[in-house]
Amino acid sequence: MSADSLLHEVIITAIIQKDGKFLILQRAAAKRRFPNRWTVPGGHLETTDYINKPKDTAEYWYNVLEEALAREVKEETGLSIRNVRYVTSLATIHQDGAPSLVISCVANHAGGEVKLQPEECQDYAWVDLKEAKNYDLIDGIYDELAMAGRVAEDQPIDWHRSEE
Repeated sequence: MSADSLLHEVIITAIIQKDGKFLILQRAAAKRRFPNRWTVPGGHLETTDYINKPKDTAEYWYNVLEEALAREVKEETGLSIRNVRYVTSLATIHQDGAPSLVISCVANHAGGEVKLQPEECQDYAWVDLKEAKNYDLIDGIYDELAMAGRVAEDQPIDWHRSEE
């Protein structure tokens, strides 16, 4: 099967805001993709996020991405989130040939203290945009942080490479 006909893995990420700062995480050194790079929490949509729950209508489960995101954030950071809002989406084909669709959201910190899973992440920081430039962020993360700030201010959020 060629890359142009493969099904995408679906990943959802959260840019978590607290007191004017964003949470970034340093991926574990043993991670297959982007080891030691800084990113935001998130993970894969799994059928177990909804399959064992009652459907919201006769045919469908609703809010599956939001619930998967809350689960991933809780697992990776120990934090609870609220007020999840869409920021952008992106697609890539990784070096291993796997295509990914990433849905980037912004959310407010709703509770908890950061407690990392060592197999996932090795460090964290709460940063503003200026401070974020001092970290080895995965490509595009800085731009997504800037977009998330605009979402919070109810400004237009069309993607573009941030010049800030």
